[in-house]
Amino acid sequence: MTDVHGGLYGETDLSFTGELLLDDIDLLFFCTAHGDTRKFMEAHTLPEQLKVIDLSTDYRLKADDNPFVYGLPELNRRQICQARYIANPGCFATCIQLAVLPLAKHLLLNSELHVHAITGSTGAGVKPSATSHFSWRNDNISIYKPFTHQHLAEIGQSLNQLQNSFGSPINFIPVRGNFSRGIFATVYLDCKVGLDEINRIYEAYYSDHSFTFLADKSPDLKQVVNTNKCLLYPEKHGDKLLVTSVIDNLLKGASGQAVHNMNLMFGLEERTGLFLKAGAF
Repeated sequence: MTDVHGGLYGETDLSFTGELLLDDIDLLFFCTAHGDTRKFMEAHTLPEQLKVIDLSTDYRLKADDNPFVYGLPELNRRQICQARYIANPGCFATCIQLAVLPLAKHLLLNSELHVHAITGSTGAGVKPSATSHFSWRNDNISIYKPFTHQHLAEIGQSLNQLQNSFGSPINFIPVRGNFSRGIFATVYLDCKVGLDEINRIYEAYYSDHSFTFLADKSPDLKQVVNTNKCLLYPEKHGDKLLVTSVIDNLLKGASGQAVHNMNLMFGLEERTGLFLKAGAF
C-alpha cells in the first residue's frame, strides 16, 4: 500500500489485493471512476450484511430504482444511521450546501444564489491532465464549467428537500486555484433578515454537528486543510447576505466525509478517526 500512499510508511503492512472477498468484509468503499459503481452493482449480488459507500456521482441523484441515501450528515444524519447504501456528496456540493442549508430550512432562499468557489488541483482527481500540470497550474487561475457544473443537480436536490418552493437559479462559477488542496466558496443572495438572527439560525442548525462551525471572522483555507471541518462566516451588506464556506476537498469533500458516514452507519462515535489538526498550525 505504501507504493501508492507514501505517507503510510512505517504505519501499515497492508497490501492491495485483486481478490473480491465480499463475504468477509462489512463495508465496501467505491473510490472508482464515475460509472464504475453502477456497473459493479448491476453485475453483482451483494451479501445482505455488506454496506456500501460510493464516492462517485453514480447514485447521488434520487430515482425510483436508487436505494442510496445521500450522504451529507448535516442534512441526512438520521437516514444515514439506518442506511445500507450511501452516496457520498461531491466536494463543491458539500461546501456550497453547508453554506445555505440553514437558510433553506427556514425558507429564506427567495432569490437567485450566486456562488464563486475556487478549488485546489486535487479537485481534478489523480489522473494527470493539462490543467492539473504544475507548470500550467502554478501562478495561474481559470474558470471552468460556468453555470453547468455537475454538482449543481445535487445541490438543488438538497435545497428542495428542505425548501420545496426553491426554484431559483444557482449561478455557480467554479475556479481552478494554484494550490493543491481546499475549496474556498462565497455564496451571496438577497436576504432582509438581520445578521444577529442569521447567526442564531446557523448556530441552531449546526449546534449538534461535529464538523461544521461558525467562525468569528472570515476564515481561510489553512484553518481547514488536513481536517474534516467546514468553517462558515455569514455577513450582511445591506440586503445582501454573503456566506463564506471553506473545506478540505479531499477530506470533508470526499474521504473524511465517507469515514464520517461509516461511523454513523455502524453506530460509532462520529468523530472516530477524524480528530485531525490543520497542517498549517
